[in-house]
Parts: sequence; C-alpha cells; structure tokens
Amino acid sequence: MNTIFLKIRSWENSINIASAHQFSKGDVVIIENSNGLEAAIVEESVPGGNENPAEVSAENGIKIVRKANLNDLKIIKEHRKKEKEVAEVCRKEAKKTDLPMKIVDAGLSFDGGSITVAFIADGRIDFRELVKNLAKKFQRSIRLYQIGARDESRQCGGYGICGRELCCAKFKGGLPSITSEMAKVQHIAHRGSERISGVCGRLMCCLAYEADQYREMLEEYPPIGTKIKVKGETGIIKEVNVLSDEIKVELEGRNFVIIKKSDLS
Repeated sequence: MNTIFLKIRSWENSINIASAHQFSKGDVVIIENSNGLEAAIVEESVPGGNENPAEVSAENGIKIVRKANLNDLKIIKEHRKKEKEVAEVCRKEAKKTDLPMKIVDAGLSFDGGSITVAFIADGRIDFRELVKNLAKKFQRSIRLYQIGARDESRQCGGYGICGRELCCAKFKGGLPSITSEMAKVQHIAHRGSERISGVCGRLMCCLAYEADQYREMLEEYPPIGTKIKVKGETGIIKEVNVLSDEIKVELEGRNFVIIKKSDLS
C-alpha cells in the first residue's frame, strides 16, 4: 500500500489517501469527489498506509479514477487557459457588486460542469448575488471558496526572509494555527510585528517549530513576575532566556542583575 498526497487546487491543502497503485511525484491523476471529476497532481507517494484503500478514500470523499492520459492532459491544459479568463470575469463581476473581496483564482472541474472561485476577505460577506450573476454568465455551477492570507501565499509561492521556500507552499497538509503566544514564549514578541510576520502579513509559520521545546524548557524556571531572593535582596523576575540560561531580575531601586538558574535558592 502507498499513501498518495494529492493537490487539487493550488490554494487548497494537500489530501492523502491510500492506494494499491504506484504513482510518482508530478503525475496527474483524475479523481472523483463530491463535486464530480477533478484533476489532481501527485505531490508525493509514500510506501505504507491503510490496508483498505476504500476506507481512506471514503473518509476523504475521494477516489482515484485513473492516471491522466494524453487526452486528459489536453483537456486540463485547455481548462488552465480558460481559468485565467474566468478569474478575470469574476473580478469584474465582484467589482460591480461592490463586495469587499479579492478574487485570487478560479478553477474548472475536469468535466467542466462547475467552477470554484477562491477569494479573500476580512470577514464574512454575502456573495449570493455574485453567485447568481456568475452562474448566469457561465451557465455552470459556481462555488465560492473563502481562503486566508496564508492560502493566497501558498497559491502564489515565493521565498521568505530566511531565503527558503515559503513554509505554506513547501509543507503539505493543513497549516497550524500560529499565535502571538508562540512569539512570547520564545521571547521575540518585542521585535515588533513587522519582524515576525511573513509575506502574507500574518505571523510567520516557523514560530511553531520550536514553541513546544521552549515551553518544556521554561517549566524548569520560575514564571516571569515571581519574587525571589538574590544575595539577600528581594527581586522580581523580568525576563528568562532559556538558551543562555540567564534570568533578568529587577531589584529594589530599579537595579537589574543577571543570574543563572543555579543561583536560585
């Protein structure tokens, strides 16, 4: 058995299902889901998986129909050209309705019976009128799909300030929830939002990489704000640097001293 990672839309998370067939990275396959037939790209094929591929396929609502043949690839190529035109029409229609949204991309189903339109917006919006207009114009089933700023960055791709490929584009599956607490626990929140935010304007995904390790190491230190005795004086812990094993303590008279964890009584 093999676990196959599939990407249907560029802005969507990868999905994985079990398959008894062998596929290679970059293969195009035709799949069947609740929306009908779709084309998907194999991002990775990993040996091992559920012994019953039907169970996993049913769980995800997806079944691999076949590896794309030459005729399938021709249809997909034609769809890709048309999708650019569809996206532009959608942008014009959204502008007419004066909705506070940004159309990111559009995708045609493999059978051509439906169109999925990805957009970003600050909150929930009523796009029912837009759907009606688009359905009337294209004579197809229309599905509007709201994505986040990270999903848009994943769709566009690029490189971060580290010089590496964007995490949202590189790693498969759902993106973890990135919180300001992760920056606080690593003591980098003071750098300012502009220095800990990615190209999407949201907190950088890499903040999640070491957050758990920092939390674990901090358990060995008193919490910030704890009163302690330092050489007979009472002080309050203001900062903790677990990497250098340094604790910054404010003494009476606003004098600061740096001590080690071993100095704690």
